[in-house]
Amino acid sequence: MLEKLNEAEERFRAIEEELSRPETMTDIERYAALMKERALLAPVMETFRAYKKAVSDAEDARKLLELETDPELLELADEELKTAKADAVRLEEELKIKLLPKDPLDEKNVVVEIRAGAGGDEAALFAGVLYRMYCMYADLRRYKTEVVSMNETGLGGYREITFLVTGTGAYSRFKYESGVHRVQRVPETESSGRIHTSTATVAVLPEAEDVEVEINPADLEIETIKSSGAGGQHVNKTESAIRLLHKPTGIVVECQDERSQYKNRDKAMKILRAKLFDIKTREQNEKIASERRSQVGTGDRSERIRTYNFPQGRVTDHRIGLTLYSIETLLNGNIDGIIDALATADTAEKLKNGEFADLTPKGART
Repeated sequence: MLEKLNEAEERFRAIEEELSRPETMTDIERYAALMKERALLAPVMETFRAYKKAVSDAEDARKLLELETDPELLELADEELKTAKADAVRLEEELKIKLLPKDPLDEKNVVVEIRAGAGGDEAALFAGVLYRMYCMYADLRRYKTEVVSMNETGLGGYREITFLVTGTGAYSRFKYESGVHRVQRVPETESSGRIHTSTATVAVLPEAEDVEVEINPADLEIETIKSSGAGGQHVNKTESAIRLLHKPTGIVVECQDERSQYKNRDKAMKILRAKLFDIKTREQNEKIASERRSQVGTGDRSERIRTYNFPQGRVTDHRIGLTLYSIETLLNGNIDGIIDALATADTAEKLKNGEFADLTPKGART
């Protein structure tokens, strides 16, 4: 780690020296690239220099303790040594965290798909509970949500619902929600009062840009269909809904949320891009050695990640063994506590694996 930091510090000095040259200031493209690189390095360098000062202060205090005989100065030196050593330890941990590789997808918008699993109508009702929870959480984070498609049940649940979450850092918060969510409660459809277990699956996909996923129009089969839903004047009267089939993968996407056929097509293409990008990303991740792969992150969607137990008012995240007795609060969108704990566990796993980012990429050097 220190070797990487020393290399980064040399690069930081070189950038500052080049930025001070008149010829650099007149080269707008070069100047902008250097400023961007400097902005990336500056927070790390600030902490690294504070760390080096703490180490130096500790060494000075240690030498003073070896040479000094005055009791008052010895006491002062001992106190300075303790403070400097504590600062060095704290700053070293900060540096480790700052050196962790950033997930390039974290700032992206997301596509969230919730599907009812085992449990029939109760599973569909639970899918609705999860959708409500995520919408309320998005509101608390000041993200925007848009429904793309839904398959409602007569009881008010969803066999399936897909929606977009738009906002800076949306993927960094929602990515931990992929997997199987299990609920244990007395269903509204159960007259005998028995506790029923049912499941819903959640898939969180980062939204992809056109440049990240190229779709050949010849690979698409596009069909216009009539909207379906709970009723209303517009439903089932105009063919505004869109169904896309991506022939090479067999992926089918439907969008019926908008009255405009064009808007539905645009949303459907966003979902298709996200699905294709997800396949591409997962294929790349499979190439990563298993011992270096985070055990928290965006795991297998067939994995049971969380249980919501209504009789006990308990929510348990099985990946990190976290149990909270505040089910109503959590279902009202206050899930930052769980997500923060998952992010912390993810960070700890990366630290254990010794994963550090390259602060001086070759393409940025002069």
